[in-house]
Amino acid sequence: MPHVVIIGCGFGGLAAARELAGADVRITMIDRSNHHLFQPLLYQVATAGLSAPAISAPIRNILSGQRNVTTLMADVTSIDVNGKSVSLEDGTRIDYDYLIVAAGSTHSYFGRDEWAGLAPGLKTLEDAFDIRRRILMAFEYAERETDERRRQEWLTFTVIGGGATGVEMAGTLVEIARHTLRGEFRNIDPHSARVVLIEGSDRILGAYPPDLSEKAREQLQKLGVDVRTGSRVVHIDEQCVRYANFGGEQTLASRTVIWSAGVAASPLGKSLGVELDRAGRVPVSPELNIAGRDDVYVIGDLAAAQSDGKPVPGVSPAAKQMGRVAARNIQNRIANRPLQAFKYQDYGSLATIGRKAAIAMVGKFKFSGFPAWLFWLFVHVYFLIGFRNRVMVMSDWAWAYLTFKRSARVISSTMHGKQETPHKPSVE
Repeated sequence: MPHVVIIGCGFGGLAAARELAGADVRITMIDRSNHHLFQPLLYQVATAGLSAPAISAPIRNILSGQRNVTTLMADVTSIDVNGKSVSLEDGTRIDYDYLIVAAGSTHSYFGRDEWAGLAPGLKTLEDAFDIRRRILMAFEYAERETDERRRQEWLTFTVIGGGATGVEMAGTLVEIARHTLRGEFRNIDPHSARVVLIEGSDRILGAYPPDLSEKAREQLQKLGVDVRTGSRVVHIDEQCVRYANFGGEQTLASRTVIWSAGVAASPLGKSLGVELDRAGRVPVSPELNIAGRDDVYVIGDLAAAQSDGKPVPGVSPAAKQMGRVAARNIQNRIANRPLQAFKYQDYGSLATIGRKAAIAMVGKFKFSGFPAWLFWLFVHVYFLIGFRNRVMVMSDWAWAYLTFKRSARVISSTMHGKQETPHKPSVE
């Protein structure tokens, strides 16, 4: 049987594997982790609203009923398109007849990679645990701090990037400070914490129409977020963020910084031997294969795909649709049938801002506030994988809505195997 290798079990890779469930092929699914992650709710793990199992599920369990799939937990280091094989981190080579690359994206610090340790991004569960620890430890350090200036540094949270993740993170941080932690500390008032959202362009949520973007800004400011647009970050260290705007260079004293400003395609695209676009993505044909190869398909965030002459956005519905089309075209090639061109179906865009606050765009309809928030809740619960995950999320959300409490606030003693950051508070 033809051997199909799928790299990455995100939304696109999983959709491709499921589309091939009844095909006369054997599939090898390779992912560096053992779980599929529902990334749109990852920020809720980072802010202690949900536990990790609520938004993730073991890949082997998801695909256990699909007998033509073998799952490998491994890191693909390179692809040999001429030799039709992929290499793993231990040197193992796996041959393929057809390849689907759904390796996704990673953080981009625009050439300032030294900022990664100071301002973590949010792409994986490990990132979420790291950010959650930093947020909760900031309040703990502030409680121990005797110097008022340094205490305020701990109670100032900076989110860099006004896209959907940044907006969602900023809104949730305000809720934690003003509601979740109320009455739990004796030396500090969590309500005094500041949340600053820094965006380089002139408005947040730039992918949305200007009127919805402005509504999002108004809702964020109503919640208590300090929104600073037109501000380009030029420096980050352990105690402050410096940014430049129309007033010159500004300094913001803040010890907890979260990065959501840039995304870069997976470096695995460089192995495919084609010229990449400026974002590092792989240009693909309308059928989603790369130039000169009818056996290699690229989907999801790694693909620079077009539909009706417009770039396909890097969102989960697009990745799922690409995965299904790539899988069908592999079957079409095997059966010598005409190939299917990819056509993106836009089902709308959603972004939550905070409690009872969100914006939504579905076709020509645009709405915001509480109705958009309810719609956002329904959509995200609906698309979660597994009945257990849906029940867990709904119960956690219901509890948080009624009590303002967050159930996943345990802080582990280590972070990625290392002790906590060295910039401890001064205790006199």
